[in-house]
Amino acid sequence: MNSNIVKGLICGLSGLLIWFGPMPEGIKPAAWQLLAVFTATIAAFILQPVAIGTASVIGLATVVLTGVLKPGEALEGFSNTVIWLIVAAFMFAKGFIKTGLGRRIAYLLMSKFGDSTLKLAYTLSATDFLVAPFTPSNTARGGGIVYPIARSLCTAFGSEPGPTAGKVGKFLIFSSYNGVIISASVFLTGASNNVVVMKLTQELFGHTITWSQWFMAAIVPGIACSILIPYILYKIYPPELKKTPEAKVLAKQELTAMGAMSRSEKVLLFIFTGALMLWATSSITHIDSAFVALLGLSCMLITGVLNWDDVLGEKGAWDVLIWMGVLVNMAAYLAKLGLITWFAKLVGAQLAGIPWLAVLALLCVVYTFVHYGFASNTAHVMALFSAFAIVAVTSGAPIVLTAILLGVFANTCSTLTHYACGVSPIFFGSGYITQSEWWRHGFLLSVIHLGIWLGIGIPWMKVIGIW
Repeated sequence: MNSNIVKGLICGLSGLLIWFGPMPEGIKPAAWQLLAVFTATIAAFILQPVAIGTASVIGLATVVLTGVLKPGEALEGFSNTVIWLIVAAFMFAKGFIKTGLGRRIAYLLMSKFGDSTLKLAYTLSATDFLVAPFTPSNTARGGGIVYPIARSLCTAFGSEPGPTAGKVGKFLIFSSYNGVIISASVFLTGASNNVVVMKLTQELFGHTITWSQWFMAAIVPGIACSILIPYILYKIYPPELKKTPEAKVLAKQELTAMGAMSRSEKVLLFIFTGALMLWATSSITHIDSAFVALLGLSCMLITGVLNWDDVLGEKGAWDVLIWMGVLVNMAAYLAKLGLITWFAKLVGAQLAGIPWLAVLALLCVVYTFVHYGFASNTAHVMALFSAFAIVAVTSGAPIVLTAILLGVFANTCSTLTHYACGVSPIFFGSGYITQSEWWRHGFLLSVIHLGIWLGIGIPWMKVIGIW
């Protein structure tokens, strides 16, 4: 039997077992039935018998046809401003790639700081850090900007998969990948799953996390990771070539080939800077982050940086709009129908007397390593965030602290496997890192992330008033 058919049957069976299984006392039938459809849809996200957009549409149709939700209720998610923030930010990523501004930023940094292999790693990390606020997709950012440059550098130094991989390739490829993961953790708009965390936090607890709040909370531990992890990888994969003056030459050659900044690059840089300022000052201006991003998209369209065909052709944005609109709305209605409150009371009774900090730390560890079973950060968040956050908050943990930490660890867990998120197979597919190396060293890096974000992040967030 076709493997996708088997996977589909497993997903359907997981939902049917809940739907027709014994319903706990105190839960509304509609909540229990919605949980069944939600579970089957999440299972489809993990096993992927069909595309996740397809699974979401099937779930959307199911909740209406079975009478679990009314048509208007089922479609509420598409009016969610958070989702439109992601769509607009995808368009920023398109602009960076189309105009070449992302590559220019990378080569400018390399031309200044690329005279050693370690500096190259930090430079590639810094490049991703600069672009991350406007590219809520690790795949678009890492696969479209960072990976091509890192791979080109490996070839320039004669470091190919196989006998010459140790020259610079192993180190640069794995360090570049980890830089993408770190920057995704620092910015609310650095990964689409972060915005899902923000929306679920609103739905579950009535608290809004602003762009600047997330950034301030994550910047210090994020910088610590950005400094420490490339150095650790430098020791794990010591490159044979320590000095790389050729990188500066290569970067200057590429910049010469690109020529002077085009009008589109200059305009995009201006829009980029303006949007960043508006996001950072949203607590003062009270302009919704989604409409800042849509304003930026409007400016790109008016000035010709992008055209409407570019917008229509950005399939990733519209894919996110569909599945996130469905899934986030299902999660919201699980809370509205009382299932989350019931779960909170059930778990809270079991945690009486245990310090909230111990509960939160333990949950973060479990939340990280459960990702061995996921191939998507967003599926991880959709499946686990609500339950883990409720348990932590019920034990006394501050809401915003809990949400940001779980949001961060849904990114840093991407170090664990070569299939952890959309960009992982791109870097793994380069052939420089074996699967055993990836898993072994990825586990070590995940432990380091836990240490930094719990050991530095929690005290830092206390200092700045997050909790």
